[in-house]
Amino acid sequence: MRKNKMKFKILLTNISFLIFIIAICFLVAEFIVRSLFKEETVLFPRYHTDANYGQYKLRKIRPNSTFIHTSVDGKWEFNINNQGLRNNIDYGYKKTKGTIRIISLGDSHTQGYEARQNYTYSSIIEKYLNTHGYNAEVINAGISGFSTAEELLFLENEGIKYNPDFVVLGFYANDFEDNIKSNFFTLDKNGNLSIEKYEHIPGVKIQNFIYSFGLVRWLGENSYFYSLLFNNTWKFFKTKLSKNASDRAVEYAIPSQTDISNYQKELTSALIIRMYNFCKKNNIKLIIIDIPKITDGHLIQPSVPKSLIENMTKYSDGYISSTSLIADYAGVAEIHRPHGHRHISEFTHAIFGVSAAKEIISLSQ
Repeated sequence: MRKNKMKFKILLTNISFLIFIIAICFLVAEFIVRSLFKEETVLFPRYHTDANYGQYKLRKIRPNSTFIHTSVDGKWEFNINNQGLRNNIDYGYKKTKGTIRIISLGDSHTQGYEARQNYTYSSIIEKYLNTHGYNAEVINAGISGFSTAEELLFLENEGIKYNPDFVVLGFYANDFEDNIKSNFFTLDKNGNLSIEKYEHIPGVKIQNFIYSFGLVRWLGENSYFYSLLFNNTWKFFKTKLSKNASDRAVEYAIPSQTDISNYQKELTSALIIRMYNFCKKNNIKLIIIDIPKITDGHLIQPSVPKSLIENMTKYSDGYISSTSLIADYAGVAEIHRPHGHRHISEFTHAIFGVSAAKEIISLSQ
């Protein structure tokens, strides 16, 4: 008995010493990363979890959560409602009479990475309408990493339940690749959309596990060393997924001279047409925002190529061109955040929000 006690005591001492050594190593690594890589490292925990919308399984943000994003450019608080969306209040499916309800669809630009919650373009739309005599509710359904395909499926299976009057779609350049990556839809020989699968939740299972621990959540928001490891791991698997997506795209069509293949354009166009027809069938007006690509020059680079502008305009009730809207501000104002993940700035959110709100007022009259 005494011998067993001694063995247990030695084991406990060894474990304690090991934990101490690991903690010291972690602190040293944290010091090195903060000293050398603080400006390049972002603390952007995603907090994704899975959501069942009809027969599809998509991503959403962890419901009823509050967290912080940090980069060299600042800190941004995220308040997530009980539906897993970046809104300060919970919305029921039933809409109050006399209320204009808008759903914003998009990726991290729409969700509002590197922007304060009340200064995303969704919040700007709501504030503008409410200060101009309208009773408006804007549901920010932007989810980082979402493709047009996922936004369409969310709208058809969940968003429609909120009885929206308008849908504002934030379109960004990586949607072309993300539509292939998610692999929900493919085009048949006749150019028609066909369902390929019913689930796409990359990284969610591991996030569901690690974020169940308070220490991991704390590290994600406070440790540069942990974030560097997590971001590089995430980048590795994202690159792998992108490679698979590129291989699939090549199977369907030979890429054009640009970075976007003809197949990617055709698939994206078909998704937009389906979204527009769904909105029209349900008496919803669709507005598309062309979110500009990152550039350090004095020209605005649109996400929508010239060859698709006609279709985007035809199959929407309002098309907001980044080129015409913010071209005068290029090289003068901060269009994107200068560091971090280079999302659109609060200035750009404001410009788009006011423009979309004016479009909504025009379409409401």
